[in-house]
Amino acid sequence: MEREIPDNNAAQALADMVRTSSRAVIFTGAGISTESGIPDFRSPTGIWTQMAPIDFRDFIASAEMRRESWRRKFASEKTISEAEPNAGHLAVATWVGRGDVSAVITQNIDGLHQRSGIADAQVVELHGNSTYASCLDCGQRYELAVIKQAFIGRDELPVCAACNGIVKTATISFGQAMPLAPMQRAEEETLAADLFIVIGSSLVVQPAASFPIIAAQNGARLVIINREPTPLDEIADLVLHEEIGPTLAAAAIASAPSLNA
Repeated sequence: MEREIPDNNAAQALADMVRTSSRAVIFTGAGISTESGIPDFRSPTGIWTQMAPIDFRDFIASAEMRRESWRRKFASEKTISEAEPNAGHLAVATWVGRGDVSAVITQNIDGLHQRSGIADAQVVELHGNSTYASCLDCGQRYELAVIKQAFIGRDELPVCAACNGIVKTATISFGQAMPLAPMQRAEEETLAADLFIVIGSSLVVQPAASFPIIAAQNGARLVIINREPTPLDEIADLVLHEEIGPTLAAAAIASAPSLNA
């Protein structure tokens, strides 16, 4: 079914804020990727309504929990691997490419911002990335295809060839410490922003949800675009409860430099 075109005034308001900003930062959550067919976590039909997340401490302590974690990963892998960036991702990439947006801070683990054309250096992944794995001890990277072949074919749990450590998808699980470097980079980008745009986040997962507050307290204008209300709507300068892809696409067009300027 064709999506409703967003209210022109809403898209124009966002476009005006982007156009008059000197340093905008975008913060994205699962809502920007649902239009690519990737389910979110917290909605009534989200992933967590179907299965409880596996705590990091249980993953470390139990081979059975590691086996269950990898079983879930490969059962859902096709959804992420076949997903394509949608209009929302492409609009964000357009702003980054123009220099309107300096960085994208994301809670997402699907890699769709990079696949939309944004360089790795401009994407700050707070919760890691599910498209590859790494050793928890030495950090050695492993590609999922190799792990899948051994796990599905021989029921082998991945072990690091370099140090014999536990190998896990490069994501941050419940109970696992947040990665220091991305958190520091996100804070730096947040403090440098004069416009902070939240897209598709429920803003209830800490500590990531603190960044919009930091931005607003530091004087940045705050925009929240989400289908449902968030706890921070009351402090935002602009709140849009609109479809994300069409809204961002319209705003990206409206904020383009005039050919006659």
